[in-house]
Amino acid sequence: MPRAKQRTPELRDRVLAAALEMLANEGVGGLTTRAVARAAGTSVPAVYELFGDKAGLVREMFFTGFRRLHEQLLELDEARDPGTSLMAMAMAFRAFAREEPALTQLMFSRPFAEFDPSPADSRAGAAVRGYVVDLVSAAIAARVVAGDPTDIAHVLLATVQGLAVQESGGWLGSTPASIERRWALAVNAVLRGVRAPVS
Repeated sequence: MPRAKQRTPELRDRVLAAALEMLANEGVGGLTTRAVARAAGTSVPAVYELFGDKAGLVREMFFTGFRRLHEQLLELDEARDPGTSLMAMAMAFRAFAREEPALTQLMFSRPFAEFDPSPADSRAGAAVRGYVVDLVSAAIAARVVAGDPTDIAHVLLATVQGLAVQESGGWLGSTPASIERRWALAVNAVLRGVRAPVS
């Protein structure tokens, strides 16, 4: 009788879920292949067979982070006025970073020596960038902002990402009020800078 296949898609999903949970609970320093294998009820060789090595597991977590962020952005009201959609996007990005601080760190800060994203890996964020470019394009069409949509999207994302990293690290302010004020100040400054001229 043939032996049942051990390295199944279900096991792959279980290992990935265990790794994501461990990252969320233990942070970057607590994530080891051995600990993930134990949490998933499997062996280290099985993890290596499924993902290649630790870098392969981290790479899949990296991709998962961008998929989750994109899904969260897609939950925004599609009928939202273009004038408020860009601020809403910024706040949705912030909410994701606050809910998933360790995963956000993995996506944007390169905390694992084993995993340095290649140009191909960095395309994981393409759906998020495309979503923001589309939002900016709609705002341009509504004459809310003016300029190149890709340039504006990159600047807005860079601003929001930097704010999220600062907030996560405790560097954006010592009180909730100061943090809120600095978020509003920075995002509004970018949006004012690209505001369409009044005709």
